[in-house]
Amino acid sequence: MKAIIQRVTKASVTVGEDQVSSIGRGICVLLGISVDDTQRDAEYMVRKILNLRLFEDENGRAWAKSVMEREFEVLCVSQFTLQCILKGNKPDFHSAMPAELAQPFYNSILESMRSTYKPELIKDGNFGAYMQVNILNDGPVTVELTSPAGPTDPKQ
Repeated sequence: MKAIIQRVTKASVTVGEDQVSSIGRGICVLLGISVDDTQRDAEYMVRKILNLRLFEDENGRAWAKSVMEREFEVLCVSQFTLQCILKGNKPDFHSAMPAELAQPFYNSILESMRSTYKPELIKDGNFGAYMQVNILNDGPVTVELTSPAGPTDPKQ
């Protein structure tokens, strides 16, 4: 599983003319699920996403607090294109989990985030839709996160 996490001052998702989701300060997570991903990958990603220290503390010390500690919002958007493998100059998406399997898996990740954190602060896009994601990156801060292949390092 791969995620691109951006610290944002605001972000929103629009489908056609309709805004389906928006957040204020927090993180926008673009999440790509692969055919090899398991529940263990999902648990790792949820833990890392919600605990990643991207924010300053009350005294202005950088990289000290997570989105949960600051009680900021999370906008999660499913993005199969993160599982792209280039064949020459052409993107190939065969390593992405097929939509009929990815949608329930993605929904379970959202539910895990909501049960771990405050459900009203976890927002998402519209799975499978052609979306416009409007991100106002704060910093800019962008972090790439990949779930570990094979056994998880016990120190993580």
